[in-house]
Amino acid sequence: MIRRETPPGSQSSLREANRARLLETLKRHGRMTQVELAGITGLSPATVSNIVKELVASGVLHTSITSRSGRRATLVSLARQLGLVAGAHFSSRQLHIAISDVTRTVVSQSSLPLPLDHRHDAELDRLALLLGDMMDSLGGATDDLLAVGLALPAPIDPRTGMVSAAGLLRGWENVDIATSLAARIQRPVLVDSEANLGALAEAREGVSRDVPSSVYLRVGHTISAGMVVTGELFRGVNGKAGQIGHVTIDENGPICRCSNRGCLETYAGGPALLSLFPPGEGMRRLSDLIQAAESGDGSARRVIADAGRHIGIAAASLCNLLDPGLIVVGGELAEAGEILMAPMRHSLERTALASGNGLPEIVASSFGEWTETRGAIAAALDAVAFDHVAVDSGVDRATA
Repeated sequence: MIRRETPPGSQSSLREANRARLLETLKRHGRMTQVELAGITGLSPATVSNIVKELVASGVLHTSITSRSGRRATLVSLARQLGLVAGAHFSSRQLHIAISDVTRTVVSQSSLPLPLDHRHDAELDRLALLLGDMMDSLGGATDDLLAVGLALPAPIDPRTGMVSAAGLLRGWENVDIATSLAARIQRPVLVDSEANLGALAEAREGVSRDVPSSVYLRVGHTISAGMVVTGELFRGVNGKAGQIGHVTIDENGPICRCSNRGCLETYAGGPALLSLFPPGEGMRRLSDLIQAAESGDGSARRVIADAGRHIGIAAASLCNLLDPGLIVVGGELAEAGEILMAPMRHSLERTALASGNGLPEIVASSFGEWTETRGAIAAALDAVAFDHVAVDSGVDRATA
């Protein structure tokens, strides 16, 4: 695609910058009224109205009529025909894939179980095939995807695209994962940790959408946190921020997979919880444990509650350091609901520093097992540029 060069500071340059600001806002926040767009972008209502008219005529935006507080308003969104993006989430035991249009409307999704010690080569091959099959069922091909987002159960170094801590995802280490998948599907790929992308999903369209700073705690086979600070993900220098599962709670405790002793995961992670039951009791997966607890099994309920207390203590330390406005809990163990979260709140109340506004609320994730996949879709959308559009000559294909 040929981009038009405009001198900096010119009127054309200013118009392009304003269009880019408006489009970026729609990518981040989804459908909005023109009044809301003016408020968030800082552009005047007249400027917003003119840009919207131009981009509707170009086929980049779509408008419809709605009402706000009983008054007629124009609702603006990206045009669905701009294309499709995909999100995929490799958890420790499950693969989720979803394809959506640019308005985040999911048009196809699929999930399948994974072996416990899955490896990058076999699983990226499988993902490439599944994306091809899903796009074929939609009447397209993988080449039609604008971008793909990928969530993994380990911290990712944003500079290298590799797992940034040894021992946390064996079989995926020392590999530029985004580049490896992009070579298979010939599309742009964005990769991040599952906790970060879970946090991104909640901040963009979930329960923490209106909270400037929040934490997404992913509790399941592994434990990690995604942190949003003033609307942006905080990853740290090497992408290792939020590894709350590897906070030491007993320096003489069991050896963790990270090679340290007494990490939170060794007391509240999925394998640690399941190991408390004799083999004959059939506790092979966290879903078995949760089902037993919901059926009234006292031992299962106690194990989950103890995990909640441990996680709550670690969350209290995180609150003292970060001071978030909200804690969102997701992951497989979050399906236990209040059996897990009530003890978490109790630990938080006992050990976190309270402020005049009280402690952050602890709530369940908005999208259940699909939270991280929706975050991967949001990451894919972030990588797509809709701002280089020749308004006077129709729509160029969006680029990533």
